[in-house]
Amino acid sequence: MKKISKNSFLRVFFIFTILSFSSLYSFDHSHKELDKLLKQYVKNGRVDYKKWKEEQTELKKYLESLSNVSINEYNQFTINQKLAFLINAYNAFTIQLILDNYPVSGIRKIGGVFQSPWKIKFFQLLGEQRHLDWIEHSKLRVDFQEPRIHFAIVCASIGCPILQSEAYMADKLESQLEKAAKEFFSDKSKNFYDSKKNVLYLSPIFKWFRSDFEKKGSLISFVRPYFTENILEDVNVEFTNYDWNLNEMK
Repeated sequence: MKKISKNSFLRVFFIFTILSFSSLYSFDHSHKELDKLLKQYVKNGRVDYKKWKEEQTELKKYLESLSNVSINEYNQFTINQKLAFLINAYNAFTIQLILDNYPVSGIRKIGGVFQSPWKIKFFQLLGEQRHLDWIEHSKLRVDFQEPRIHFAIVCASIGCPILQSEAYMADKLESQLEKAAKEFFSDKSKNFYDSKKNVLYLSPIFKWFRSDFEKKGSLISFVRPYFTENILEDVNVEFTNYDWNLNEMK
């Protein structure tokens, strides 16, 4: 058997190391492509779907970069990188779903009587065909103890928290999630307190995902810091109407 020289071994080891290193860090965690598009087509949470539909090359390029991430590569991400990746994936693929069906008055018009738009498997992510519900209910809500995801993922509806004009990024994630939360609570059409009646009106999001907000305490203790008024624990809670119309720029 021919012996491998020391130089040959070192050369092979060096190449293997470089390939391994590049595979771990090949995904661009700045999400700059999506960030640029959101700044271009989103203003005050409203989306210019009409204009965006005319030129989707850059969005599809970004979505392809998401789809190319393997489960092994994803597992090497930090917690914040995973969160930003999944939040951006949810929002970007939702936009693509709307564009594929535009013009449409709302996301619930997509699909059919027996298929929810959130159950349509129309994209590849982490090695398999996925739907939007998989990102939200099988990954974000299960793998992370972060209820503020509900202020970041946007289902293309006016009743949702607003779609930010920037992509979520790991190194800015904490401030971005807090900003999204504060903006959501400041929208009096979705969340407000009537001190005379002692009634706290909250978005249905807090009814649908109440357990997510109560993992570290009561629902009231979670929302209280976002109100200027003193909200008592015995406050009566009622839920506002949810507007499913498209969050379209007019």
